[in-house]
Amino acid sequence: MSIATIKGFKDILPHETPLWQWIEKNARDVFRVFGFKEIRTPLLEWTELFTRGIGEETDIVSKEMYTIPDSKGRNQTLRPEATASVVRAYIEHRLYQLNPVQKLFSIGPMFRHERPQKGRFRQFHQINAELFGDPGPRSDAELITMAIRIFERVGLTDVTLNINSLGCSSCRGEFKNRLKGFLSDRAGELCGECQRRSELNPLRVFDCKIDSCKEAMTGAPVMLDNICDECKNHFEAVKRHLDELGITYIVNKLLVRGLDYYSRTTFEIQTDRLGAQSAVAGGGRYDGLISQLDGPPHSGMGFAIGFERLAALLEEEKKPLSDVPDLFIIALGDEAFRKGFIWADTLRKKDISVEMEYEAKGLKAQMKKADKLNAKRVLIAGEDELSKGKLVLRDMVTKAQEEIPITDLIQNLVKILK
Repeated sequence: MSIATIKGFKDILPHETPLWQWIEKNARDVFRVFGFKEIRTPLLEWTELFTRGIGEETDIVSKEMYTIPDSKGRNQTLRPEATASVVRAYIEHRLYQLNPVQKLFSIGPMFRHERPQKGRFRQFHQINAELFGDPGPRSDAELITMAIRIFERVGLTDVTLNINSLGCSSCRGEFKNRLKGFLSDRAGELCGECQRRSELNPLRVFDCKIDSCKEAMTGAPVMLDNICDECKNHFEAVKRHLDELGITYIVNKLLVRGLDYYSRTTFEIQTDRLGAQSAVAGGGRYDGLISQLDGPPHSGMGFAIGFERLAALLEEEKKPLSDVPDLFIIALGDEAFRKGFIWADTLRKKDISVEMEYEAKGLKAQMKKADKLNAKRVLIAGEDELSKGKLVLRDMVTKAQEEIPITDLIQNLVKILK
């Protein structure tokens, strides 16, 4: 039996990577203009980081983590999300001493053991941003705007921004008790999972996709109608800043996130093109997380964009992205082959993408190879061309040809190809 990829894991093949690289480049360009710096954290962390940071009763921690005991019996976990790891690094390396406000981003794989489906894998990739040290609503609006700018940058404008407020720890505690009372009266109408959630994490019942649970939640009290005055003022200011920046949004009172650390502003960027997996980005404020992980009482705000879901949307747009050679050198004869090998290396040093055969082949075979690689141009060097001191440069799209003197060949090619 041949060995295949593990269920829920996926190879990103060479014809797919140009799109991934293009998404990454555009995201990095947006992060740069907003002043965000890259951080790269390990894939493996102590399990306690996620049980304390994300919450033991969340689906991620209770069901979906890949946890591995080390030789001493201590549990280590492949990171299921990025925020807890970045917060750990922020605390461990005292990044707050370098600058009171830290703007960080990361791009990389996460791991969750859940049912694979369209846009959802067990190894998946995220584009993450975290902003530490500013508790005000303007940073909320800036971070949300930055996420929207990434979607605009890659040409996706048919997405919808949903925002909500989950209140602070004081007003949310009182609300949870009220919601529990509502849910207890409807326990028989809830699925088994929501019956469990109604006691441990009642806000998560709003996120259930089962129709009977959705119906049971009709008329349920919502967090946004029960937040304190301070949280209300914060949310109103966030909306005002978004309005000033021309960002369109929907206030979605039923929007919750699957992580316990969120407080106040939360948001999702959604699409109707990926079936049940409507969210392509999401995030929010998490002001208590840093102190919860033994750091200083600093505020935090962040988001994650699902790389696979974003790539799937862009594939539907049929973006014409591919890595193609700038030049294919067709060498005919030993002398041309020897010189062509040197020319190729010299051009590569000047950031020109060059391909050529590794062994001698005829003109027809090499033209066919150049065509298969979608090379932009071919340089033909045979005995006749070498004796005349002029090579033939052919445009593979227009089919136009011109002669290039071997004297100053590299300099002339760089001018043409760049």
